[in-house]
Amino acid sequence: MAIFFICAGLIGVLAVLLTLHVGRVRTQKKIFLGDGGDAEMVAAIRAHGNLIEFAPLCLLIIWLLHGPYGHRTIAVMGIVLLVARVLHAGGMLGLIPMGRLLGAAGTTVLLAVASIMLALAGIRAL
Repeated sequence: MAIFFICAGLIGVLAVLLTLHVGRVRTQKKIFLGDGGDAEMVAAIRAHGNLIEFAPLCLLIIWLLHGPYGHRTIAVMGIVLLVARVLHAGGMLGLIPMGRLLGAAGTTVLLAVASIMLALAGIRAL
């Protein structure tokens, strides 16, 4: 469980860092509402928004898997999610080449696999 908690906590830290980045870009560009049509502002907002859209659902589903699949499975999934979200954010901000693609693909595959595993666990429990 400790590894899952560490990964979840680090995803929270990533959310804070992306929030601060949005604020920094807003201040630098004097864009206090919306994106102002600025590409850098759009990228900062979407990097943050995409994390907020996907991370909570993924973390919840992974957490629910700890009963039927054990701690090792959720630890691995937590690590994969953390790496995928860092890659995606880094790619969106232009820091990691191919990061957006790899991070989005990793998150999507993880969400699909975890969701199917959870559904199967529910079916087995009937």
